[in-house]
Amino acid sequence: MDIHSNGLCKAERLNSKNVIDKLFEGNSKSFSVYPLRVVYMPVEIKGNIFASILISVPKKRFKRAVKRNRVKRQIREAYRKNKYELLTVLNEKGYGLAMAFIYLSNELYPTERIEECTKKILEKLIEKQQ
Repeated sequence: MDIHSNGLCKAERLNSKNVIDKLFEGNSKSFSVYPLRVVYMPVEIKGNIFASILISVPKKRFKRAVKRNRVKRQIREAYRKNKYELLTVLNEKGYGLAMAFIYLSNELYPTERIEECTKKILEKLIEKQQ
């Protein structure tokens, strides 16, 4: 997998129950850029994948699955378009990151706003890895 690839393949999705449990146990770090919160922790690299993500939009926020799926799609797209700098830094450092994006707001935002927040989150993550 090329780090400059623009796709978001299945291997980049966080689906290991053990890793997800560790992520939310309390040993991981987190911060917010409203309306998103990111929880992250370093992990070992599996194959050629340096970062894996999980996106959570609670049912408490949006009862309708259509709205939850829209928000997940916006976050996924924003991450996909802006991930390459983070992946480059992780490649240099030689370890990976497991990240969970959690949506905090009760209202829908335009895609531009979600992308802005995602960019800020990725910039902060890059700073913290340096």
